[in-house]
Amino acid sequence: MTKASEPTKVINAMLAMQRYPWEQGVCAQALYEYGREDLYIPMAYDAVKRMDRDGRLAMAGGGEAVSDPASAGEVCLRAYEKTGDEIFLHGAKSMLKYLLNRAPRTEDGIICHNDESYHEGFTKYQLWIDGIYMVPPFLAVMGELDEALRQIRGYKRHLYDPENSLFFHIKDVASDKFVRKIHWATGNGWAMMGLARVIEEAEKKSRTDISGELIPFLNELLDGMLKYAREDGRFGDILDDEMSFVDGTSSMMMAATVYRGIKGGYIPPARKAAADKAYETVSQAIGEYGLLQEVCGCPDFTSVGTSAEAQAAYIMATAWKK
Repeated sequence: MTKASEPTKVINAMLAMQRYPWEQGVCAQALYEYGREDLYIPMAYDAVKRMDRDGRLAMAGGGEAVSDPASAGEVCLRAYEKTGDEIFLHGAKSMLKYLLNRAPRTEDGIICHNDESYHEGFTKYQLWIDGIYMVPPFLAVMGELDEALRQIRGYKRHLYDPENSLFFHIKDVASDKFVRKIHWATGNGWAMMGLARVIEEAEKKSRTDISGELIPFLNELLDGMLKYAREDGRFGDILDDEMSFVDGTSSMMMAATVYRGIKGGYIPPARKAAADKAYETVSQAIGEYGLLQEVCGCPDFTSVGTSAEAQAAYIMATAWKK
């Protein structure tokens, strides 16, 4: 790339990737935040065209995902606001109706990550910390701020580790057992980005009761992550495991949150140095064809590889850094 602040190759590489529902959502959201109407609107259109009968967006080929499809919800709303085309509003409303009325929930009302048991160790009544990005921000922009807060409180109740100010990854709520009791860096990055968007929507709607609750929590989580920042500004894939491989995705999620939080006035400007260091390091780890290297890799997310969310997080960080 000629300049790290011009992620043309990163965008092109991201668009070349095959995408699951959450990837379609986060990639389109990144392009929305970067101001690429020429790209996020067509992506929103395809998310609606690939909506399943239940109302879940971007469900190419079907699947078990419950929370992931909601990540494409906001771009559908924004595409409607920009174009006036009812197809986008239909998509957003259908996704909301599914979440509120049909999505499986835990006994205490928190939306599950999947709607069926599809693999050994992965059961129907699970919460994944990824979901704090997928669901609450969409609920918030659709006017369901109280439900968004209810969901966040549920994730905190089930997955948060107050001793370390970090989230664990996956819990089977039905059995009250953790499936992946680790402080996964990317998962905590998802959580930070989701919290930031809900905070901003609460501020827009003058719901300072909600933003006032979430702002200190987001900063606590940020501090919990930054304790484990490596010398080059990035994190290990498992934050508190020194032997874990380095991951650039989570550091870009952190940077994107810090930049937008400073702009929004809810993250201290002193955190910019950590975001800048991570951004500079990751900018040097972009390959010839625009793929971010040294990130937690799709599809299993247990080893180094490449991923759509890494590309998207870099684009988001660039947008908010500007």
